[in-house]
Amino acid sequence: MVTAWVSRIQIFPIKALDAMRLEQARILATGALEFDRTWAMFDANGKPVSGKRHATVHRLRSTIDLANQTISICAGERPPSAGPAYSLEHDREAIERLLGGYFGFPIELRKNSDLGFPDDTVSPGPTIISVATLEEIARWFSLPFEQVRARFRTNIEIDGVPPFWEDRLFGPPDTAIRFAIGDAVLEGINPCQRCIIPTRDPLSGVEDKTFVQRFTELRKQSRPPWSERSRFNHFYRVAINTRPSGDQGGKIIRDGDTIHILGS
Repeated sequence: MVTAWVSRIQIFPIKALDAMRLEQARILATGALEFDRTWAMFDANGKPVSGKRHATVHRLRSTIDLANQTISICAGERPPSAGPAYSLEHDREAIERLLGGYFGFPIELRKNSDLGFPDDTVSPGPTIISVATLEEIARWFSLPFEQVRARFRTNIEIDGVPPFWEDRLFGPPDTAIRFAIGDAVLEGINPCQRCIIPTRDPLSGVEDKTFVQRFTELRKQSRPPWSERSRFNHFYRVAINTRPSGDQGGKIIRDGDTIHILGS
């Protein structure tokens, strides 16, 4: 018997920029975590500006003060605190000018307080991965643990379990596995299909062009017996997409909460 428990909660207030660690996070009515990807950058054509299309985003460093709704941002090796703090509500144009100057084209910063800007709008709940899974991937690629964490940008990390234990949180197609984290009840939907972002150094944006093939081969070899094979049309998948089970708005997920599988 193992006991899975929450060892880390992190959100990404501005989609594509740096993570922010929390001791607890509130679930919104939509199932998203409050302040996770609440803001996002868009170009003049209305297309998102993120690591999927712009490797230069990896060189931006940011720090957000949620209490005061301010952001400090800079490029390169300097700490974000070296720059001024901008109000996300009142200094929107100044932030857009700063970002536009960095990218070399106009940037619009948009806000969605209800859902944010998740990649999967059908399953907008927190993404989940185990610490052991991140450690295993770090071993595969001889990478520092913190760099692997930054590549996969997951909301909730769980400890006390073996690698890929989180694969227990999804089942066959058209089923959802219900599980509790503290007082909140979520549904595990599927293993996350990954994009180009994990292939890049999270600080420089330099791409490892062999990453996807190597990851795919090793993920297939390492698939545990509890992992539903039918959910892998390919093996470039890791971490779990979730959604709320019924109305979970206002529920709190905390560091140290245990995870209990309730069934499908």
